[in-house]
Amino acid sequence: MKILFLCKKFPYPLKDGESIAVSNLCKELKALGCDISLLSMNTSKHYSDPNALPPDYNYFTTIHTIDLDNAIRPWKAVASIVSGESYHIRRFKSGAFRDKLIEILKQNTFDIIQLETLYLAPYIDTIREYSNARIVMRAHNVEHEIWERITRNTESNIRKFYLAYLTRKLKAYEIGQFTAYDYLVTLTERDLKQFKDKGYINGASSAPIGFDTQIYPYSKPSFGPEMSLCFIGSLDWVPNMEGLEWFLSKCWPSIHARWPKITLHIAGRNTPLSMLNMKLPNVTIHGEVADAAEFINKHAVMIVPLFSGSGMRVKIVEGMILGKVIITTTLGKEGIEGEHKKHFLVADDENQFMQAIQLCVEHPDLAMGISNLAKENAQKQFDSSEAAQKILNIYHMLLGYEPRQAGKSPIHNKTS
Repeated sequence: MKILFLCKKFPYPLKDGESIAVSNLCKELKALGCDISLLSMNTSKHYSDPNALPPDYNYFTTIHTIDLDNAIRPWKAVASIVSGESYHIRRFKSGAFRDKLIEILKQNTFDIIQLETLYLAPYIDTIREYSNARIVMRAHNVEHEIWERITRNTESNIRKFYLAYLTRKLKAYEIGQFTAYDYLVTLTERDLKQFKDKGYINGASSAPIGFDTQIYPYSKPSFGPEMSLCFIGSLDWVPNMEGLEWFLSKCWPSIHARWPKITLHIAGRNTPLSMLNMKLPNVTIHGEVADAAEFINKHAVMIVPLFSGSGMRVKIVEGMILGKVIITTTLGKEGIEGEHKKHFLVADDENQFMQAIQLCVEHPDLAMGISNLAKENAQKQFDSSEAAQKILNIYHMLLGYEPRQAGKSPIHNKTS
């Protein structure tokens, strides 16, 4: 089976959920006998050198990249208002990318073309014109829902008004694409239900991100009044920064006052200078770290204070695989099956975060039990080979349809 993956950012290094999701799936699909090609934007925000890949990153038969300056430009934002176009989507439109896609499609025949996130949807018409391949949209999030939550959590009235406008445009575009692709894959059952509730009626399934759990080293955590906490996540992603700033202002002063020997370690890609220069008691800002698993393994507890966002949180799963106690919000645990005080600790306000820390300090045996069950649960729930096989089964089902001529409307499966 020949598959072409389209990505809005190069899926290496493996330092964010999207890159991990793409790379892990392609690795397993190759092991299952698929021939995989990659066409990826290489954005100014997440630039990566495709010529500096390690030898074992060999999942793709061919790799094509197109440089894209997707920095936010005020004049482009204003232009999108005038045109009525979604600025979120406009930032990922590229003539060079379209031209390269056409070139690839003219030279190759693919069975499946998979779009990694909504931001590749502008190229569907081009695919239809030059290919008979089935188009699969893998939605990592309900994109407009992230921005609805960010808008609600914004205090500035001017900023809230502008974000609300952008979000309405993004929502209209996302829903407007429901009939454009042959099949929808979400990372969680919760997101799948959201899409259906908003009117999606064609073929769809959920399939989690898979992880090779054997490559994650285990280090037994130590709980108590001198334990260490950690936070790790891309700090150029608004929900991460929003949640971390809330935790540092609302929770950390009380935690430090009550347990003055507890330490907090913060790591993240594209950490802003303001945070790198931050001086808080017992808080260490590491910036970007070379090895996320090694960083997480040095600490007993991972905090994930998320109040906006969608999809599945990869770093939570990695923390569970590594046997850490995860303290997160109800929103943060979306897409991860498990129980409060059994597989993780759920905290939605300052008092609940304090109670969760207290449990780890005063009841280390209970915390260790959560750690062990978290590890066991994640290993069962997010096995990489099972996740890839589920995707491959979807491909096989799609290819069972009668052939379709290029340029004609797709035949949709209305069962899921």
